[in-house]
Amino acid sequence: MRKFASWARRGLLAISPLALFAAMAASAAPGDRAMLPAVREAMQRDLGLTSEQLTQYVQAERLALREEKALAKAQGERFAGSWLERKGNGQYQLVVATTSITPQRAPAGAEIRSVRHSLDRLEASKGEIDTLLAHGAKSPEGVYGWFVDVRNNSVTVNVAPGAEAAAIGFIAATGADADTIRFQRMESAPMPLATLQGGSEYLSNDGSNYYYCSVGFAVTRNGAKGFATAGHCGNAGDRAFVAVNRRTVSQIGAFAASNFPGSDRAWVQVDNNHTLLPVVDGYSGSDIPVYGSTEAPIGASVCRSGRTTGLHCGVIEAKNVTVQYPDASVNGLTQVKVCAEGGDSGGAFITGAGQGQGVLSGGNYSCKGKQAKLATSYFQPLNALLQGYGLTLSTSP
Repeated sequence: MRKFASWARRGLLAISPLALFAAMAASAAPGDRAMLPAVREAMQRDLGLTSEQLTQYVQAERLALREEKALAKAQGERFAGSWLERKGNGQYQLVVATTSITPQRAPAGAEIRSVRHSLDRLEASKGEIDTLLAHGAKSPEGVYGWFVDVRNNSVTVNVAPGAEAAAIGFIAATGADADTIRFQRMESAPMPLATLQGGSEYLSNDGSNYYYCSVGFAVTRNGAKGFATAGHCGNAGDRAFVAVNRRTVSQIGAFAASNFPGSDRAWVQVDNNHTLLPVVDGYSGSDIPVYGSTEAPIGASVCRSGRTTGLHCGVIEAKNVTVQYPDASVNGLTQVKVCAEGGDSGGAFITGAGQGQGVLSGGNYSCKGKQAKLATSYFQPLNALLQGYGLTLSTSP
């Protein structure tokens, strides 16, 4: 046991172990299971949906999972991305973008939309920016990140107010295709969320300081068990703890591997006397079983579970996002319109159908008051994390 008197002085809440994610399930389609009441409640609250609209969204999500790959393949090199889109009447549809101008028939619940730039062209343009950073360049202050924005058929660059001129000069120097670039104002900078004060599901220790983060997914590797989390929560070899009470912590394991910056992924190997459950904490309701890790499309709704703020839901806005944190750049993140706070880092993202998506990396704003509606968060995709470390998810039956 280790004394942790400073924790009591900070007034943090006691920690209860976070329920964890599960692995890919081959026996059932990702959208076939009933959505738990806690998830329905959170989605309706955070996305402003009626019960009828949420039911229709689930139907659209199933259509996307069933049809989007075939529709993309049919477009070939003309394919420009796909996403779920909420229409003015509150209904959802699958949109498949193409550079073809020939009218095409889409299945019911989907639309094929003509755009200017192919996905290959957009990704090549973003790649020019990423390559410059990989060769040692640094983005200017106020440039917060960039991503292929299929919904706007562009490479969107997030820029602080007043930093537009610096952003234009930076992008021009990268050699990125100017026709594809779109600048978007972001009022608050994204930050890694581990070092901010707040209640946390577990604590990491680098030998001198404790940091607060949330557990993501239950995993195994060659018989060893543990959990996936964010890389900025700890370095390989750092120890992990849970709280016994408000003044005492107990070690549960150590970081077996960690990567940050570049990516933001880690896994903690846990001692055998601890139990890891293949579920996610629903906070306001029942724990949420995870049945797999099928990747949700852009426009899909996902929910984030973390110790500081509980369960909150939002919409996937972009994938393969490059985020510029203070003094650190991270590639390959997924951007979600949802709030998060310190201590939520490493926590789990899940769909309403129980498919694990990733672990929280960072964000801006908080979940308090009007700030929650402005907030953007980023997660490290789950499948890339598992593949990077040779991990297997634990699954719910």
